[in-house]
Amino acid sequence: MRGLISRIGASGAALSLLAVPAVAEKASQLQDINGSLGRDAEYQLRQRGFAHVSTHKNNMGYVYSYWWDKTDDDCVQVEVYDGRVDTINDASDQDCGHHDGNQAAAAVGVVAGAAILGALLSHKSHHHDDNKHYDTRDGELQYERGYQDGLHNASYHNYDRADAYSNGYRAGVNQRNANLSHHDGRGGYDEVAAFNDLKGARAAGGMSELERRGFRQVDNFTSGNARYSIQWRPQSRQCVQVTIADGHFYDLRDIGQHPQCR
Repeated sequence: MRGLISRIGASGAALSLLAVPAVAEKASQLQDINGSLGRDAEYQLRQRGFAHVSTHKNNMGYVYSYWWDKTDDDCVQVEVYDGRVDTINDASDQDCGHHDGNQAAAAVGVVAGAAILGALLSHKSHHHDDNKHYDTRDGELQYERGYQDGLHNASYHNYDRADAYSNGYRAGVNQRNANLSHHDGRGGYDEVAAFNDLKGARAAGGMSELERRGFRQVDNFTSGNARYSIQWRPQSRQCVQVTIADGHFYDLRDIGQHPQCR
């Protein structure tokens, strides 16, 4: 995937050399970018005065990037799916590592610069279910504590029995899973075959690719509108269940064992 998803490092450095106008726009004035390829959206945002701040991928395949216009103190969030811009929304200043003297300071209970705010709040607007930060100091701090615990695989410790902590913990776990999506969950030195990258592939092509990687189908069955294929790779003892819906790989997971995986 290119553009905002995979080229932040290389293209971000190159495009930062582009001259940009002084006047930037609110998210409502950027709707013409919706549907654009990531690389084209990146160019348009920089041309309109925005600089890239950070990018985050979730475990559903969506990519969220934050862009800051220092002239107008504007922060926007760009949501990308499958290489194209889905939505552009206004975001809080703290999402871009700044504070506006009101919203961010009230939320964290400090009057501080961007570095301090960044250290206190590592989660972003998109981590919240409603795409908005809490408007109370306690809510944000509870959410952030839960987010950090979930992100770093710490034990769930909701000693205040706060919903904000629970919501933050769930968001942290989801972000951790997204960050580790390249990992197959196994350790040691034995070679294993990757398969997570086939999620969303057309069923016919995906099956051929699994075979090329050393898997063979040992069982299959249907349930409702979905078809399930059990794939076995004896070299690495991987037993993978593939869920197929609407002609595509909907889900792939290593189930560890199955009567036919032997």
